[in-house]
Amino acid sequence: MSDQTSDHIIPENNTETVTVTAEPETAGEAKAAEPKEAEPKKKGELAEFFGDMLDIIETGLGSIFILLLLINYVFLPVAVEGGSMQNTLMPGDKLLMFKTYWRPAAGSIVIIDDKQGALLSDGEPEAVSGMDKVLVKRLIAYGGQELNIDTENGTVAVDGVQLQEPYIAELTKRDDGAFDYPITIPEGYVFVMGDNRMHSTDSRSPSVGLVPEEQILGRAIVRIDRDEKLRTSWTEKFALLF
Repeated sequence: MSDQTSDHIIPENNTETVTVTAEPETAGEAKAAEPKEAEPKKKGELAEFFGDMLDIIETGLGSIFILLLLINYVFLPVAVEGGSMQNTLMPGDKLLMFKTYWRPAAGSIVIIDDKQGALLSDGEPEAVSGMDKVLVKRLIAYGGQELNIDTENGTVAVDGVQLQEPYIAELTKRDDGAFDYPITIPEGYVFVMGDNRMHSTDSRSPSVGLVPEEQILGRAIVRIDRDEKLRTSWTEKFALLF
């Protein structure tokens, strides 16, 4: 009886595919493979960085756009020349003007484009040429109000009520001859004066006269301190002019 425990032989023409299973990686081998993932991670970090930069640029451009809108349509910096508003405003002062889309209150400091004024003829406004300058003055009275200037006592009254004017440098004892007081201001016009009443060319003068409301450019709301030496804190750089 022959021995049947012979070796199993795979024929040479056998086309079966032998699948080889690799053994699991050791911990050391796994750690050595990690650097292969660094490149995608770097790309992700760069994309995140550039995304953040684009957000910052977009925010900056948006802020600049809003600032330009405010400057063009709401606020405007202006500089003071001359002494007609002393001591409230001094030559060289910087103001922040709020552009008016409604009437500023009487007593406000306003900036006017004095291209044309008006005098009175039989109580009616008669157009005259203005100084063709941008002026800063205090708004005293509106159309429809009665204004009286008593140069003997140096007082100003609107609708029979004497104004309390702590801002003036001197009493109002100067009359430049534009009107015979009291006067009723026509609708659509305002009467303005400088705080330095003895040294101000304003509505009392025929060269300015009554100012059409549409020539009011805006209201001064903030004065930027003119003298660094007088400032004791950063907040004192600004003075409200309400």
